Amino acid sequence: MDYIAQLIERYPVLASVENEIRTAYQVLERAYTNHKKLLVGGNGGSCADAEHIVGELMKGFVKKREIPKTMQERLLGLDQELGKQLANGLQSSLRAIAITGHAGLSTAFANDVDPEMTYAQQVNGYGDEGDVLLAISTSGNSKNLIYAALTARAKDMPVVLLSGKMGENFELLPMSVLLSLIKRLIKFRNYICQFIMHSVYSWKINFLSR
Repeated sequence: MDYIAQLIERYPVLASVENEIRTAYQVLERAYTNHKKLLVGGNGGSCADAEHIVGELMKGFVKKREIPKTMQERLLGLDQELGKQLANGLQSSLRAIAITGHAGLSTAFANDVDPEMTYAQQVNGYGDEGDVLLAISTSGNSKNLIYAALTARAKDMPVVLLSGKMGENFELLPMSVLLSLIKRLIKFRNYICQFIMHSVYSWKINFLSR
């Protein structure tokens, strides 16, 4: 089933960036298929979006995701009572980190080096080859995200820019894909997560959810 085609049909405004949406999906699918992780960053409202996306990936979203049976058995083997509680409560995670947090690190680096490089520092520290950086910037010109994107590319990490437009500085970077106009569709952040769930767990996508 072509869920992206369904998305375009439901939101025709996205037709002009259908190819970019497909490319972004492929980038994310490849990363998670290869057991890589997603780093997400943004400023202001986009910071909240970044945290939201990570929250959906790191726990159950739409459906509960049980941890593997082997992990459940290990927990029970360590402690019957507490292990049972954990086995029933923990949920499988798709590894994702919001580089918008970590106040201790961010403030220390901002004070000692440069506040506009705090995201880049986290990409440098957390990012590995094959991981993906999702940069959310309404203007497309956020300098801290430009630094982060350049650092990601130096580490052979694909970069997806979720933006209202392509800023002149981002044009200088070999981006994997630009998703312009997406900021006009707030719920798209949920669809990103659902596309990933479909890829990893073969779940049916529900465009009416949340």
